[in-house]
Amino acid sequence: MRVTATALWAIGLIAIAAVARGAEPPALRIGSKRFTESYILAEIAAEAARRKGGATVTHEQGLGGTALLFRALEEGSIDVYPEYTGTLAEAILKTPGNADLPTLRRMLAPHGIAMTDSLGFDNTYAVAVGPRVVAERPLSTLSELASRPDLRLGFSPEFLGRSDGFPALAARYGMSDLHVQALEHGLAYEAIAQGSIDAMDVYSTDAKIERYHLTVLADDRRFFPSYEAVFLYRTDTVGRVPDAMQAIRALAGTLDRATMIQLNARAEIDGWTFASVAQEFLRSKGGGDPAASLGRERPSIVSGMIEVIGTEGPRHVGLVAISLLLAILVGVPLGVVAGRNRALGRWVLGATSVVQTIPALALLCFFVPLFGTGIVPAIGALFLYGLLPIVRNTVAGLDGIAPALRESAVALGLGEWAQLVVVELPLASRSILAGIRTSAVIGVGGATLAAFVGAGGFGAPISTGLNLDDSALILEGAIPAALLALLVEGLFTLIDRLVIPRGLQLQAEVRAEGT
Repeated sequence: MRVTATALWAIGLIAIAAVARGAEPPALRIGSKRFTESYILAEIAAEAARRKGGATVTHEQGLGGTALLFRALEEGSIDVYPEYTGTLAEAILKTPGNADLPTLRRMLAPHGIAMTDSLGFDNTYAVAVGPRVVAERPLSTLSELASRPDLRLGFSPEFLGRSDGFPALAARYGMSDLHVQALEHGLAYEAIAQGSIDAMDVYSTDAKIERYHLTVLADDRRFFPSYEAVFLYRTDTVGRVPDAMQAIRALAGTLDRATMIQLNARAEIDGWTFASVAQEFLRSKGGGDPAASLGRERPSIVSGMIEVIGTEGPRHVGLVAISLLLAILVGVPLGVVAGRNRALGRWVLGATSVVQTIPALALLCFFVPLFGTGIVPAIGALFLYGLLPIVRNTVAGLDGIAPALRESAVALGLGEWAQLVVVELPLASRSILAGIRTSAVIGVGGATLAAFVGAGGFGAPISTGLNLDDSALILEGAIPAALLALLVEGLFTLIDRLVIPRGLQLQAEVRAEGT
């Protein structure tokens, strides 16, 4: 009887939980690339979907470049993101020429992805030169640029790597002799203003073209295809959140080029938040809240930091803590194995050292195909980055134990496992803790890059600030990250005093005085 009652209670609780989950509105995740216009378009879509209701809408800002966003969409990490037809045809579907919308839709269908109609404007790639270059010797076309090998070009990494980017452009115009360097798009504007570079890639709707008095060079050989703005979305999203997707598809034809330039200027020049830009646009179209005109400008740096600490701090600390715990659980045993088996130890230290040489962003992107975007790939990358200091210091700590102490442990009749736990690890604890401290500090800094795969953290305002060339916004993320690193250092100093045996502390102090 008791068993039957217990079973009924269990079934009842499961049913209640299922009903509760069913009562929650479905989630709609909207992604964006790392540039202003993509942020704004994604925020407009998110705000339009929220106003329709029926779904919990989130905007995962600045997830990366084209390949990363499309992969995230395919794998279901996000549901919607803004794209351009030329980019879709050239960089994703590998279709040369100006493919029309029906053709692109047919090619997207096997991927489980659909596309809205054009939002109403064409944002093509272009190359622009600074006022100093034009003043010295007027340029008006890309062909004329190709004849100036003395000029310094600064192009975004994506433009340098795309099939419709610089390599193909150089082949079409004969630009192989030009001096080219990679620069983030937002930083290139400052570089061209300071005279560090002479030309850069731009988008035709960039608000900063006029602000920096740049001259857009004519594509006289018609290299660049059409880049009509659209939204890509997973086909299963329509059935899951029909009202939200109806609102997003209804945005087609509502934006012209002049309006998009104005919206970009609101964010990049006037200092409005992306959310405020989106709200203002929807209000102007008769679908927004009149109160949206309040709080448009970004907060001061102090209030901004407080807000960032409250919203992104827990996520940042969580990423560091979980990845560090995993690194400790794996790194210390690996260090013990490496310390006792020299042949295997060389392989272990070599492998962890190689991981440390991989650029952090590349390591993050490596995990995206495996785990999608979000906190899982970020934790995976931070875990691998944190292994080397712990493994190396564990080996060093065990190697530093005096042979006489090991012999004493054997003489006491301690077994191999007891020797490790009772004698060796406590004696090596100072070195091991130093490795964990190093790993923690590396994690605090590395976690700022987690924002590039949608994991949030203090890197979110840094990423946005880089794209907007907004030093205040960068500091809103950089200062809390630096303060957290100092806090971690202080915390480990306290742990060192509490955990490390007093004899080892005195020994270290004597050595310090001796030096």
